Parts: sequence; structure tokens; C-alpha cells
Amino acid sequence: MNLKLEKRSGNACELCKSDQQISVYQIPPVVGYADNEIVVCQNCRSQIDREQEMDSDYWGFLSETMWSEVPAVQIVAWRMLSRLKNETWAADNLDMLYLDEDMLAWAQASSDHEGAADLAVHRDSNGNVLKNGDTVVLTRTLDVKGSSLNARMGTVVKNIRVVEDNTEQIEGKIDGQLIVILTKYLRKQA
Repeated sequence: MNLKLEKRSGNACELCKSDQQISVYQIPPVVGYADNEIVVCQNCRSQIDREQEMDSDYWGFLSETMWSEVPAVQIVAWRMLSRLKNETWAADNLDMLYLDEDMLAWAQASSDHEGAADLAVHRDSNGNVLKNGDTVVLTRTLDVKGSSLNARMGTVVKNIRVVEDNTEQIEGKIDGQLIVILTKYLRKQA
């Protein structure tokens, strides 16, 4: 970490103020923007980089962070607030946060904020995250509408596909027939 960053950050995350597991984070796109580095903790970084599921309760500190005098911190705050814009508090803060044209262009340059309304997360009946290719088990017997197929409790459905515009549905094949199944009737197989 260079001396300037160390002094500015006080050896703490410039977003949440944690002093645990901090490192330098280069804000994409790296080319063309001066002072594009901030100090972040591992928890902030893993959510910024989408390595960890977004926890909207965690990001409450953005209400203060967005007023930072450091442009790079404001950019990250804007991007994270944009991802959380379905949360009332985040939308209100985003409305208050002013970025001049150049900074707004920088904030939008990575398109990191787009489609981010917390990226649709599909969960099974136990709250486990479901992803394309997972294997699930039916937790109850289901009659398939428009078909004579009866999907019995305990049926294993391999290689599922999540329905992009509905977090309560997945698609899977049972007896060679592609059907839509509600996630509340599924359990992810380990």
C-alpha cells in the first residue's frame, strides 16, 4: 500500500471503516481515471466483486460513505447503491448523491451497477441458493399442469435452469419432460 493511501485511509476500509483484512482495490475501468484506488476490507471487496451474495443490511454505512471527499470512494458508493436500488434507503441515498458528468461517466463505465437490483437469487425451501446446473429433490408430490405426469416426492431433478425473471421458479426435466417447478417445493442436493 502506498503512503498516500495509507495516510488517507488511516489503515482502515474507506467504505465500512473496518481495519481487518484490508487491501488496495483498483476501481474498474483502471485506464483513464486518476486516483482510482481505495482501501477496502475483504468483506466489502467480496461483495463488490460478486464473490459473495449481496447483503443489503451490511451496506447501511453507505449513507455516510457516499459523502466522502474522495472521488473513488464516491464512485464505489454510487455503484453499490445502484445495485441496491430496490431497497428504499438505497434509492433515497442514490437520489441525494450528486456526481458531476465526469464522475458519473466513470461510475457508469464498468456497467457494474447494471442489472444489479441484487441479481435474481433463487432459493430452495431451506434457503439455499440455486444455480444453473444444480441437482434438486422434490419435497412433495406435484401434479404437472397440462400433463398426465405426476412428479413424486423424492424425485431427483438434475441440471436445473433458473428462470431469469422469476426467482420462485426453476426448469427441470422429469421423465424426459421439461417442466417449471416452484422453488418452495425443492431441496438442493449436496
